[in-house]
Amino acid sequence: MQDNDWSEESNDKHLYSKEQRNNIVVKTALIGDPFVGKTSLMVKYVEGKFDEDYIQTLGVNFMEKNIYVKNLEITFSIWDVGGQKDFVTMLPLALSDTVAIVFMFDLTRKITLQNVKEWYRQARTYNRSALPFLVGTKFDGFVTLPKEEQITIVEQSRKFARAMKAPLIFSSASHSINVQKLFKVILAKLFDLRVSVEENHNIGEPLLELYNPLTSNGTTVASSSSTG
Repeated sequence: MQDNDWSEESNDKHLYSKEQRNNIVVKTALIGDPFVGKTSLMVKYVEGKFDEDYIQTLGVNFMEKNIYVKNLEITFSIWDVGGQKDFVTMLPLALSDTVAIVFMFDLTRKITLQNVKEWYRQARTYNRSALPFLVGTKFDGFVTLPKEEQITIVEQSRKFARAMKAPLIFSSASHSINVQKLFKVILAKLFDLRVSVEENHNIGEPLLELYNPLTSNGTTVASSSSTG
């Protein structure tokens, strides 16, 4: 998927004023335990690169990517929050004015999914209005797990997503799975557009489950046919 696949202009009237519509900043926070792949996903989306040897985030990192939608320039400002407890104090900075929070967990480590509960509680202390998204990373490792374990993880992640009222997406930065689609879904939710990415509910495949259809006056965000 290329950036110019974005072809529909937002009809949203309450998030941004007309004066802001020529250049809109969409601040997005990536939150979760250490080593779940927050930095990898951010760099893959912004730069299209993957490196297995990223240094662990200390504090907060952020990157930006511009997307052009007709006469709009939309800047994704992506904030990657270090997962160590020492850096919980950075959450107020990362979550200030944030409109989307991506709660991330490692599909091969169930404890990181359990810990999403605490991350969600902490995040909502500082920002109660941002839209939530639940993303399982390292899908390429997940598919090597025993089928019974895959089923358990899928059931638990679906339960969490329902409780959070969040879309659920399984991804892999190393294999370019659902990275681009994640940010397409984020924009569709924020701007009240209907996204036509195909949902996937099959265990053993990269899930993409939208919490409630994303619709607005029949406007559609076109899907790429690629996996990412």
